[in-house]
Amino acid sequence: MLAVPDPASVIQLPWQRDVAWVAANCVMDGQDLAQAPRNVLRRLIGEAAAEGTHVKTGIEAEFFLLTPEGDQISDPHDTSGKPCYDQQAVMRRYDVVREICDYMLELGWKPYQNDHEDANGQFEMNWEYDDALATADKHSFFKFMTKSVAEKHGFRATFMPKPIEGLTGNGCHAHISVWDGPGAKAKTNVFAGKGEGQTGEVGLSERGKHFLGGIMKHASALAAITNPTVNSYKRINAPRTISGATWAPNSVTWAGNNRT
Repeated sequence: MLAVPDPASVIQLPWQRDVAWVAANCVMDGQDLAQAPRNVLRRLIGEAAAEGTHVKTGIEAEFFLLTPEGDQISDPHDTSGKPCYDQQAVMRRYDVVREICDYMLELGWKPYQNDHEDANGQFEMNWEYDDALATADKHSFFKFMTKSVAEKHGFRATFMPKPIEGLTGNGCHAHISVWDGPGAKAKTNVFAGKGEGQTGEVGLSERGKHFLGGIMKHASALAAITNPTVNSYKRINAPRTISGATWAPNSVTWAGNNRT
């Protein structure tokens, strides 16, 4: 199996400018490897485009900053019972967060929000949504960049779903929309509108309602993708955390603003 670089994905490392990161497509016997996640996404993007639709995604990347050994959070003073948005805690790791955010600004990702998350030692950083493949590549690079910057500052970053028992785990909320064109050509979000019934009341079009129905129909099977490791399942129905919340879905349901 060969990994064939996609030149359109090249990113020059802002902290090591003589090095470039590049995403690759897995190839075997001269053909794209059908099971490779990036190939699957490219294929589905093509199927959607054939129907005149273009998927855009945005994600909320969460991570912990740990000691180099990885056995505890990096900030011994981050002990609040409900630390979400704790200004003191975020300022004690401001140098790490700022450096990562500055790099995203330099790369043109349009980052718009950084915060201390619900668990002690946990942070979240967000950037503007984009075409699905671009966001997927950015997410992969973001994890590499965050780990690299954390190591530079003497810490270890982890995106593991449940690294510390008793603390809220790392999630990755995905925001999905479908448009009438790719990239800057997108003008209309076809999921937005005033469809019929309760979904229309929260701003979903009929196509948006059918998409939501598809997610719910296949939610159990999708867990094989959204929860790919044993550690992923440690978040579901986990014992009560110190903050009182797990923010991990454990039922197939929907609402206008439901993260559970």
